[in-house]
Amino acid sequence: MTARKRGRPGYDLESLLAVAVSVFNERGYEATSMEAVAKRLGITKSAIYHHIDAKEDLLQLAVDRALDGLFEAAEQAVAEQGRAIDQLESLVRRSVHILVERLPFVTLLLRIRGNTEVEVKALDRRREFDRMVAGLMRRAAEEGDLAPGVDPELGAKLLFGLVNSLIEWYRPARELDAEALADAVCRTAFDGLRV
Repeated sequence: MTARKRGRPGYDLESLLAVAVSVFNERGYEATSMEAVAKRLGITKSAIYHHIDAKEDLLQLAVDRALDGLFEAAEQAVAEQGRAIDQLESLVRRSVHILVERLPFVTLLLRIRGNTEVEVKALDRRREFDRMVAGLMRRAAEEGDLAPGVDPELGAKLLFGLVNSLIEWYRPARELDAEALADAVCRTAFDGLRV
């Protein structure tokens, strides 16, 4: 993808991306035409191409925004000193914050199915993230910090299934901020995981 510097006044790449992601989330990526994005912006389709070369560029930017945040959260959590269970809880907290801050991007990421090359690469990165979570769960089990009977692989999937389910109902306008939401998720999950 070649990011271009010029564009229509009032429509930079960031505003274009925000609108495109909104439309992708409403209609589905494949069902969304660039005409629909242009119409939502109130510009011509050709004006969009001042910023990007193809629709896939918008998808790539969007899923990277979500994945880069999650990997940054993972790196920060793993860099913390302490036991794996504490790093895992930190990762969950940080991931909830990323989800709240980048809700439309994470929503799009979690809805892709691997129908394009961009989606396949994003799903590969998601699996890499899942492996990192499972590794922390295994270490927590080895350190004796997981409740008996908690399978680390299954526990990792269930834990992030809980986090990922937030996209279905969380809306920023509600009174629950990111920290309160992270507290609720961690209380719900870790009270059942910890010894």
